[in-house]
Amino acid sequence: MREARPEKGQDSPAMSGIDTVLVANRSAVAARVIRAAKGLGLRAVAVYSEADAGAPYLAQADIAVPIGGAPPRESYLDQEKLVTAARDTGAQAIHPGYGFLSENAGFARRVSEAGLTFIGPGAALIEAMGEKTRARETMAKLGVPVGAGSGLLPANDADVKEAARRVGYPILVKPAAGGGGIGMLAARNEAELLKAVERSRSMAARSFGDAQVYLETLVEEPRHIEFQMIGDRHGNVRHTFERDCSLQRRHQKVIEEAPAPNVDRAEVEALAEELCAVLAKLGYDSIGTVECLMARDGRFCFLEMNTRLQVEHAVTEMVTDLDLVQTQIRVAQGQRLADILPRRVALQGHAIEARVCAEDPKTHFPSPGKLERFRLPEEARDLRVETGYREGMSVTPFYDSLLAKVIARGATREEARLRLIAALRGVEIGGTKSNVPFLLRLAEAPEFVNGRVHTSFATAAQQCGASQS
Repeated sequence: MREARPEKGQDSPAMSGIDTVLVANRSAVAARVIRAAKGLGLRAVAVYSEADAGAPYLAQADIAVPIGGAPPRESYLDQEKLVTAARDTGAQAIHPGYGFLSENAGFARRVSEAGLTFIGPGAALIEAMGEKTRARETMAKLGVPVGAGSGLLPANDADVKEAARRVGYPILVKPAAGGGGIGMLAARNEAELLKAVERSRSMAARSFGDAQVYLETLVEEPRHIEFQMIGDRHGNVRHTFERDCSLQRRHQKVIEEAPAPNVDRAEVEALAEELCAVLAKLGYDSIGTVECLMARDGRFCFLEMNTRLQVEHAVTEMVTDLDLVQTQIRVAQGQRLADILPRRVALQGHAIEARVCAEDPKTHFPSPGKLERFRLPEEARDLRVETGYREGMSVTPFYDSLLAKVIARGATREEARLRLIAALRGVEIGGTKSNVPFLLRLAEAPEFVNGRVHTSFATAAQQCGASQS
C-alpha cells in the first residue's frame, strides 16, 4: 500500500457535484454499474442500441436512452451520441464500463472537454498505461521486468517483418488500444505474421475504434496473474490482492479466481506493493489492473495494464467484501481511499468465476440466436450471478458472446470450486448453444483441482474435447 493520509484535522475534500451517472456500455457491466450507482444514491442513465432494446437492466436505470443501430460504430462507439445523451439527461459523469471506449484516451478527453467527469483515469494516464506499447516502455523505465516486444507497427510489410525478426518467434500480435483478448493472434513464422497483423488490425478497429497493433514475445505455458489496483486523486494507490486468470482460450479468459493458488504469498504481495509504488509515481488515479505473466520458473514479467474495470472484478469483491465499482465512482468524486477502504483489506476465503457464453461447444465460436430458455441459478450469500440478458432476448453477432458470469465463494478453494460446479449444472439455456459443458470439464479437470493450469491448458482441453465428440 502506498497512501498519503490527510494530516490531523484536515477534512476530506467535498464530493464533486455528481448526482447522475451515464453508463456508456451494455449487458452485464451496464447492469453492474447501474446497481453500484443506485447503491450510492445516484441517478443512473442507461444507453442502448437497437439490438439491446429489450435488455432487463434498462428498467433498473432511472432513464434509458436509445443511441442507434446494433453495430457498435453506430451506437456504443459513437462518442458524440454518448456525450449528447449525458448532456440531455443531466448526467455529470460517464462510466465507460469495460471494452468499447473504456480505454480510449480520446473519449476520456472528449468527456472532460464537455465539462463532464470521466469515471476512470485521466486521458494522459490512459495514453501512458492503457495504450499497451507506451505502458511497456513506462514500466521498463520504472524498473518493472518487461518481456521483448515492438513499438506500434508501421504499415509497410517489410518493416513489420523486420520488427518481428528483432522480437523473435513465436510472436503475438496485439491491439494497442484494447483488451479482453480481442485481436490477439499468434504467429510462428513470417508466413503467418502478415495475415495475423491484418486480422488483428481489422478486429481492433471494429472493437476499439483504433487499428494500431504491436508485437510481443509469445511466452509458452505461463500463468496469467493480475493485480487489482486502485488510485485516488490525492496521490494514494492501494492494491486489493491478485487474481489468477490462466484458464483462457484464444487469449480470452474463461475461468478466473482469487487469490491465486500455489504461489508464494509473501512474494506475490511484495510485488503488489512494488506496483503500488510504481503507479503512485505515475499519479495513477482510478481503478486499474496490472497483468503479469508468471513463467515456469516462477519469474514475473509485466504484460499490460488495463486502465478500467475488469470483467472478473467480482472474484476480488467476493474475497475482500469490497464494492470496487462504488469505489471507482467515489474516487472520481474526489474522495480519498482512506475514507473509502478499510485500513487493512483482508482476504476472506476463495472465489472462482466462470464466464457463460453463447458459443458452439464443438467449434467454440459464437452461437447467435434467440434465448428461448435462459435460466440461471438464484443468487445466494456465496453465489453471485451477473447478466444483461433475459429469456426471449436475442444474442446478436454484433457484440461479444458473454451471457452471464457465475461467481462462487467458499471458505476454501475446493469449497468454491464445488459450489461453482453445482451452480453451472443448474444453468439452462435453449435456442442458442453455450459453453457450459466446457466450463464444467475445465472445473473438474485434475489440473484445475490441483491449481496447476497455465494459459494454454484450456485450449488443449478444448481440442481434446473436440476430438472425443
